[in-house]
Amino acid sequence: MSKKKMQFEVQENETIEECLDRIKKAGYMPVRRTEKPIFQEVKKGSETDYVPVGRQIIFEAKLIE
Repeated sequence: MSKKKMQFEVQENETIEECLDRIKKAGYMPVRRTEKPIFQEVKKGSETDYVPVGRQIIFEAKLIE
């Protein structure tokens, strides 16, 4: 039996459209999109800055019944 809810992450070198197609092929329907920023630590002397370098996109999807 499949899970009722699953999370799908947009992979590197994958478009959002391709991820949505993958969700549909697995038999799920996206219900929520979450984005999290990815930061990189940059040290300048004694200071530490956090610079955004990307984002992680996660879709929460429910099983199509």
